[in-house]
Amino acid sequence: MIPRRLKRLYHQATLRDPAFKFLFEPGPEDEAVAFDCETTGLSVAKDDIITIAAVKIRGNRILTSEKFEVVARPDAGMRAEAIKVHRLLESDVESGGVIGQIIPDFLRFIGGRPLVGYYLEFDVAMINKYLKPLLGVELPNPLIEVSELYYDRKFGNAPAGTHIDLSFVHILDDLGLPALDQHDALNDAIMTAEMYVALKDLKERGVRISRDAR
Repeated sequence: MIPRRLKRLYHQATLRDPAFKFLFEPGPEDEAVAFDCETTGLSVAKDDIITIAAVKIRGNRILTSEKFEVVARPDAGMRAEAIKVHRLLESDVESGGVIGQIIPDFLRFIGGRPLVGYYLEFDVAMINKYLKPLLGVELPNPLIEVSELYYDRKFGNAPAGTHIDLSFVHILDDLGLPALDQHDALNDAIMTAEMYVALKDLKERGVRISRDAR
């Protein structure tokens, strides 16, 4: 596998549209963007994005007034399993925007800021699916995975055999954060941002999460 740093250099050199070179420049200091996608299914190759939502984070503040939220019209059919999760029907997305026009707006929203997510690899792969044909590059932004931050704060020094739960709901509950309606892209982005801010604060203060608590 090619290291992400080398990929970034390669993509910086092969970017098709110089108007998007800002992606390779550092974002505003101490800012990040939490984002989430809902899709027609769980196959990057066969499924499509139906909603993208993102919210900016500045320091320890979640800027809900600076949000990105769009519905996209998918080419792939809506899978029954996915509908049960995000509760969006064909009729809910048929008037959505064209993903090829949505992606540039998303890029301008995130800029060069680090991207925060929960199991971020899938969401990034879905964005790259459309971004690569459009600009010839993949997202170059630094990636911050909240489940890894949580693991480090709680299980980083755990003995062998320790039960590890990295589920979204468990992390939220263990951090004492309020639960919004899950599998709504904007709600998920906001809850992920809250996890990030809480875990970043714990790390900065050198505080670990007790494995006996809650």
